[in-house]
Amino acid sequence: MCRMSVLAATALALGLVGASPAAAFSFRTKPQEAAPPEAPAAEPAPATARKASSQERALAGGLDPLARAAFWAREANIDPTDLEAGLGLARALRGLGQTEEAAAAVQRMAVLAPDNVEVLLELARAQLARGQGFYGVAPALQAQTLAPGDWRAPFLLAMAYEQAQRDVEALTAHRRAVQLAPDNPAVLSNLAMFQAARGQAAEAEALLRQAAALPGATAVTRQNLALILGLQGRMAEAEALARQDLPPQLVANNLAYLRSASQTAAGGAGRSWDSVGSVQ
Repeated sequence: MCRMSVLAATALALGLVGASPAAAFSFRTKPQEAAPPEAPAAEPAPATARKASSQERALAGGLDPLARAAFWAREANIDPTDLEAGLGLARALRGLGQTEEAAAAVQRMAVLAPDNVEVLLELARAQLARGQGFYGVAPALQAQTLAPGDWRAPFLLAMAYEQAQRDVEALTAHRRAVQLAPDNPAVLSNLAMFQAARGQAAEAEALLRQAAALPGATAVTRQNLALILGLQGRMAEAEALARQDLPPQLVANNLAYLRSASQTAAGGAGRSWDSVGSVQ
């Protein structure tokens, strides 16, 4: 078996995507994290509670994750039909790693607005974040039908198909996303990692080099490229890329992993879908 073909999808962004790092292989870029903190429960809103102003809502994006979740929980409690508040709460919960709660929050919005593209996209992200891409296919397909020019729908759809182990449909969705957003590093990187997981190392490398050279390319894209190079045994190039974004100890850990992985056809890395959290 080719050593690249053992890289199985599992999953990335999303961040499904406003500013959107691509789904990356879990290439040890950070130490093991503790369980995500619980979001604070919303306190019952007093009868006279007022909704936050548009300026206050805009500022909520700069709050720490727990405070942001509490802010949107309060807003959603004041008005359960407020789509902006419901989506804000779902995104905040997803960012905290509270994936089941995030899915429940956006499901409530989907009942209120079943044809809202932003709700459908967030529902797809929530399903991906909880590892249930099969259930993300339908909302992503619906969003694609409603907004055929929006690259985010096929971007998410491709990853949902991957989680559902429907590779032919995933490739079609990846290609559609690239067609709609040919200069988006996240879109190119996701297709590259899909190819890499199926033994197409040369094609993946070419796409990742293209993505890494684009404005807006993130450390995730560069580290994906380092991974592909290292798994091909090109350790010097992989090390040079790794040192651009990672501290020395992580570089050493990653290189040790790559040396081991590149010498065997077994093993490999799982696909990480953490990027769904950054897809706007």
